[in-house]
Amino acid sequence: MAYFEFDNKKVYYNIKGEGEPLLLLHGNTVSSRMFGALINIYAKEFQVIRVDFPGHGKSDRLEQFDTDFWFYNSNVTYALIEELQLDKVSVVGTSGGALVAINLSLEHPEKVKYLIADSFEGEYPLPSYIESLESDREKDKRKLLAKLIWWYCHGLDWKKIVDLDTIVNVEFSETGKSFFHKSISELKVPTLLTGSLEDEYCDHFDKIYADLKKKNDSLEIHLFEKGNHPAMISNKREFYKIIKQRIIDS
Repeated sequence: MAYFEFDNKKVYYNIKGEGEPLLLLHGNTVSSRMFGALINIYAKEFQVIRVDFPGHGKSDRLEQFDTDFWFYNSNVTYALIEELQLDKVSVVGTSGGALVAINLSLEHPEKVKYLIADSFEGEYPLPSYIESLESDREKDKRKLLAKLIWWYCHGLDWKKIVDLDTIVNVEFSETGKSFFHKSISELKVPTLLTGSLEDEYCDHFDKIYADLKKKNDSLEIHLFEKGNHPAMISNKREFYKIIKQRIIDS
């Protein structure tokens, strides 16, 4: 297993395949294992790089998550790119990982060849999501499928990780700040925003992404008619075709 050090913690990463480097960034409460069903597909064309954010998966645990979670982990991701001595890398971030990927691209555009930001809530936390988050998480912790996913991603201490994530989401929403330290209008990296119109956490990506495009007309948008959260998993084969077309075939 491969690790690098960030803030005196060991951070796990994994590389499979050869070709164009492609960095996959996982969402909140999960780990890079969420991409398990995709790796063999992606590794046929790409050098696929996965990382577990600190406190997640096989990385060292944290007692608490940084309140600016998505910016903090963009710094972790940049440190990995430097560790691997990559000149440029294409990045796919999904859900919370999309927020990390956008921060990375805003802060270090020279390192990102192409960005795909999948199934994320926009520039600010969604009030409707935050208002019911604590109760929804408690319900989910009693559901077999959710428990299996979290156990698969983290192991026996999955409850603590989920609880820390709930805390950081609520704390960050109370700051009133954007997820991003720079305006989306400053995003210069070629970018595609993706999502499903049937997403169970956010069913109006069309409006959210349209508002972002008003601020940065260079953004591209692709919305899937079907599929749940996140779109890159529920529409995995069509999603892969889009990635391949944008990064390799263009």
